[in-house]
Amino acid sequence: MTKLLGVIAIAAVAFAVAPAQAAKHAAGGCSSANLEHTETAIENMPDGDSKMVAQKEIAAAQDSLLNGKMGACGAHLNKAMQATTGK
Repeated sequence: MTKLLGVIAIAAVAFAVAPAQAAKHAAGGCSSANLEHTETAIENMPDGDSKMVAQKEIAAAQDSLLNGKMGACGAHLNKAMQATTGK
């Protein structure tokens, strides 16, 4: 029974730490260097639907960054990066 309680306690700690680590990782993607790199890639894209999507996502990423929403910023930045590669 003691071993079972120990396993449950370890699992509880793992579930509590995992979301914090995921948020930290997503926020790490939202940096001025990454924004600048993605903006440059967008500027070099040919006009079209993908470029419009990328421009909207980078604008949303910048807005999220200004409002301190680092997770949302990282998500929008990721979508903008994907739009620049056509994936």
